[in-house]
Amino acid sequence: MQPPGTYPSGRESDEFGQHQQLELITPFQLYFNPELIFKHFQIWRLITNFLFFGPVGFNFLFNMIFLYRYCRMLEEGSFRGRTADFVFMFLFGGFLMTLFGLFVSLVFLGQAFTIMLVYVWSRRNPYVRMNFFGLLNFQAPFLPWVLMGFSLLLGNSIIVDLLGIAVGHIYFFLEDVFPNQPGGIRILKTPSILKAIFDTPDEDPNYNPLPEEQPGGFAWGEGQRLGG
Repeated sequence: MQPPGTYPSGRESDEFGQHQQLELITPFQLYFNPELIFKHFQIWRLITNFLFFGPVGFNFLFNMIFLYRYCRMLEEGSFRGRTADFVFMFLFGGFLMTLFGLFVSLVFLGQAFTIMLVYVWSRRNPYVRMNFFGLLNFQAPFLPWVLMGFSLLLGNSIIVDLLGIAVGHIYFFLEDVFPNQPGGIRILKTPSILKAIFDTPDEDPNYNPLPEEQPGGFAWGEGQRLGG
């Protein structure tokens, strides 16, 4: 479930290279490497390191299912009608993960991003009852920790899971908790440019649409009965 926790070298490099899919690109072209990014201007690595989840298998499918499920539930739930805010959460989370990734030498951050989405959804839906593989029943806020425990049982490092939980908690605290405290303010504000791109403008209640814009098009008048 975890990608390698350090930059590939030695025998790990051979295993790392075996994750090639369809012989089009290799993980070596995708992974997060600050030296290649800032010295060789391979800027795409800032994005592609979030898009690789390992070879197709259980871990890959597991991540895809959770990414799709909780991304969709957030978009259709607490972010409904707030596409710009949703995109800003992506950018904010990705920025923090990249920053923290510099200190823990992670090469892929896609799973951390998935855990972040799960964490934010779980804290915004605290009373939802969850069932994990029919074995555990618990409330939604425990879901990220259950996933981390499951990763640990599989023998994986939990650094990526902890990173996703930490970033998710920072976002949730700054967006949902701190602004509602006495004297609290909203620190995270979606830039206007994102709102202009992703959010549709509010409808003017005084706007009178042209005839061709109305349902049914022009008002052609009522028909008359033949011979009337």
